Amino acid sequence: MKVRILVRLKPGVLDPQGRAVHHSLEGLGFDGVEDVRIGRMIEMDVADGTSDEALNTMCEKLLANMVIEDFAIEKLAPSESQGEKETA
Repeated sequence: MKVRILVRLKPGVLDPQGRAVHHSLEGLGFDGVEDVRIGRMIEMDVADGTSDEALNTMCEKLLANMVIEDFAIEKLAPSESQGEKETA
C-alpha cells in the first residue's frame, strides 16, 4: 500500500523558506500570491495491513516535529499508485 504524508508548519510558526519563495515570486512579477507556506511530502510503500495507529506513530515519533508541524496521512488507491509509477 502506498501512503502519502503531508507535513506542514502549524499556523503561526514562522516560515522563512516560504517567505523567501513569496518574495522571489513577487520579484519575478507574479502578482496576486498572498502567502506561501512550504511543507514536505513523504511517500512510503507499507504492508497492506499497516494500521492507522502505526502510521500516526511513525509521524509523531520521526516524520514530523510535533512542536511546530502538523501532518496528514493519505492512503493512495492502487490506481493512483500505478499511475505514479508510469510517470516516474
